Amino acid sequence: MTIMSGLHLLLRFLSLLLICCTTGSASTIFSEESLVSCHPRHIQAFTQFKNEFDTRSCNHSDYSNGVWCDNSTGAVTKLKLTACLSGPLKSNSTLFQFHELRYLVLSRNNFTSSSVPSEFGNLNKLQVLDISFNGFLGQFPSSFSNLSSLSILELSYNHFSGPLKPNSSLFGLHHLTYLDLSYNNFSSSLPSEFGNLNKLQKFCLSSNGFFGQVPPTFSNLTWLTHLYLDQNKLTGSFPLVQNLTKLSGIKISDNHFTGTIPSSLLTLPFLTFIGLKENHLTGSIEVPNSSSSSSRLERLVLGNNHFEGKILEPISKLTTLKYLDLSFLNTSYPMDVSLLSSLKSLMKLDLSGNNISAASLRSDSGLPLSLVSLELSGCGISEFPHVLKAFQKLENIDLSANSIKGKIPEWLWSLPRLSSVNVAHNSFNGLEGSAEVLVNTSVRLLFLHSNNFEGALPNPPLYITLFSVGTNSFTGEIPLSICNRRSLVLLDLSYNNFTGHIPQCVSNFSFVRLRKNNLEGSIPDAFYDGASLRTLDVGYNLLTGKLPRSLLNCSSLQFLSVDNNRVNDTFPFWLKALPNLQVLILRSNKLYGPISPPHQGPLGFPELRILEISHNEFSGSLSPSYFMNWKASSLTMNEDGGLYMIYEKRQYVDEVGFRFTDVIDLQYKGLSMEQKRVITSYAAIDFSGNRLQGQIPESIGLLKALIALNLSNNAFTGHIPLSFAALMKLESLDLSRNKLSGNIPKVLMSLSFLAYINVSHNQLKGEIPQGTQITGQSKSSFEGNAGLCGLPLEESCFPPPTQQPKNKEEEEEEQVLNWKAVVMGYAPGVLFGLAIEKLIASCKPEWLVKIIGPEKRRNR
Repeated sequence: MTIMSGLHLLLRFLSLLLICCTTGSASTIFSEESLVSCHPRHIQAFTQFKNEFDTRSCNHSDYSNGVWCDNSTGAVTKLKLTACLSGPLKSNSTLFQFHELRYLVLSRNNFTSSSVPSEFGNLNKLQVLDISFNGFLGQFPSSFSNLSSLSILELSYNHFSGPLKPNSSLFGLHHLTYLDLSYNNFSSSLPSEFGNLNKLQKFCLSSNGFFGQVPPTFSNLTWLTHLYLDQNKLTGSFPLVQNLTKLSGIKISDNHFTGTIPSSLLTLPFLTFIGLKENHLTGSIEVPNSSSSSSRLERLVLGNNHFEGKILEPISKLTTLKYLDLSFLNTSYPMDVSLLSSLKSLMKLDLSGNNISAASLRSDSGLPLSLVSLELSGCGISEFPHVLKAFQKLENIDLSANSIKGKIPEWLWSLPRLSSVNVAHNSFNGLEGSAEVLVNTSVRLLFLHSNNFEGALPNPPLYITLFSVGTNSFTGEIPLSICNRRSLVLLDLSYNNFTGHIPQCVSNFSFVRLRKNNLEGSIPDAFYDGASLRTLDVGYNLLTGKLPRSLLNCSSLQFLSVDNNRVNDTFPFWLKALPNLQVLILRSNKLYGPISPPHQGPLGFPELRILEISHNEFSGSLSPSYFMNWKASSLTMNEDGGLYMIYEKRQYVDEVGFRFTDVIDLQYKGLSMEQKRVITSYAAIDFSGNRLQGQIPESIGLLKALIALNLSNNAFTGHIPLSFAALMKLESLDLSRNKLSGNIPKVLMSLSFLAYINVSHNQLKGEIPQGTQITGQSKSSFEGNAGLCGLPLEESCFPPPTQQPKNKEEEEEEQVLNWKAVVMGYAPGVLFGLAIEKLIASCKPEWLVKIIGPEKRRNR
């Protein structure tokens, strides 16, 4: 055997080791050529690199992953591992020994390290770097200044933040042709130094926090083919793009641009896509004669602006259009859709939110029969547009939020390609034809909610994915035919008059809303294969029994609401095993027993943000560490402040891109509010109407994301915690009808978002703090406390006692400062926080003075 053939066999053997390694990964596939060219030392280094991670999630069928080497030197020059690696990317990783790398793609991995290691700067021959979809934190990496050969840099879908300064290492990368920083948290004005990257062809800054005007130096980027600045906070007039003659696509949607669209925009010879939606653009649309004949424009998105004049006339000249969005333009002219008859290639048309001429929707409308999608939501339409009967290619029709009455015509379901129908928020009262009219249709998404449908629920289409019929007057039992719809993902039957039992097959779906019906019996204990379940809402029914223990199998469950039923059970501590549970609503049932775990430690739900257990029979006290380790303690402050209702969760069903939002009924600021959208950056707690006693734990101050706290109608004793000073997002606080004593802490005056406070019917005393947040409340918020005085109560305060300690206010301030320190440094200082809690709970503030006060007092 020759040395070369022996080496070849060795390389083949090493490749098998890589493919069948003990980690269980088989995603790295080598071609014969790449194996022969790789030096054994480099193959061994690559094996070591993979062994630094958990690779069980690797896609074994992804043959694009692998390693490639130089034919002459055997050095690794190309490395691609996507959706494969889990674990920290350390600074001493073997990766940074591949000094000959030209191409590195590590996108969509699960790196648990927070920042990009500075050792990336060692790979100074890189030409392509893609670390997108990884969750990296920190500012733009300064070590990238060494990557002067980079041509392609892809950093999208991470958590990079902070400003991009003029001296950023980014602006030294003069060979960049592709730069994508989209879907991060960068926040600054756009430096004029972007104009120095004059070889850029694709430039994407979408979905960040960039603000201010687009610098004129952008006009230097004459090689640009794609410019995406959408979903930022940019202002000023339309960017200067007249010199960008190679531009194919421009997207500046969801900003604050003003003024008019330059007519020269439509003269750019290669332009195929314009996205200007959600701005403040005005004026008329002008299409120069020179561009109407030579235009290549296929996608024009102008919705949610303030254009003037008869906008369809100039647009009708753009005969190459395939996608046109003119939704919500606030124009005073009714739109005559017959003017679009010249757009013979038009496939998608969105005119929602405009005044559509009724005459133009008749059988001779002239709308192009090539339409695949037609959206006419909120257009003031009062009759079903029978013109649609001729549109044999139609897949999506949206007629929601109009004023259409009567029955949905039977011919609609015979359109051969129809996949999505949205007729929600109208006044339909039935379907023409039999109860089986839907069964054999091609419809997958059907929105019938918020109408006047009555009687039994029609059997849904065989291949339905989303079936939404909430807020109607359907009666009878839930048909078992739903259980035969294997592709069903979302089932919304809420706000109807259904009776009978909940079918066991609801465990097969991902989103289930049965809220506000007359369903009875127990929640079926059938969630043994419920791994896909994300939302289960059965609130406001007549359900009894216990919570089904099989919910423990629903590892994807995020939202669980069983409020306003007759469930008789203890607090479900066992649900803390669900790794994704964010919202738990058990309000108004017959639940009983303690809500502190047996070991009297933290509650222990890893992702919980909203917990509502009011109006039950829960008893006992809360442990001092009860609120530790909650998700709400690690959430960051939303810079816009409060007033967005509790938590907004977006879920996408299949590939259709439908946005599903969970809603809750909420006692908020003293009011009962129905169907409020729920937001992941906020938290809410409602323990009211139970039999809880003991002190309110000081650890409540760790919940920095809390906006609503209701502990009313219990038997809490002791003082109002000074740690409330850390709840800087708090908007609503209700402590009424307890046995709280002592003063109202002055620290509440520092809570700038606090709009509602109620401490009535306690045993509080002293002067009511006279801050804006408190004195603006009604008198009823403080009544029932015999010792309180001052505005807004009519009782005036007596002079303070002559023997009052001089440093009482100082001691309170010191305690507050220490609690703020605990909150700010929670991760490294949990033990210290617990010690402070016990000291405060002892009600002997002089102990604090002895331990932490003397040095501070001497300095004063």
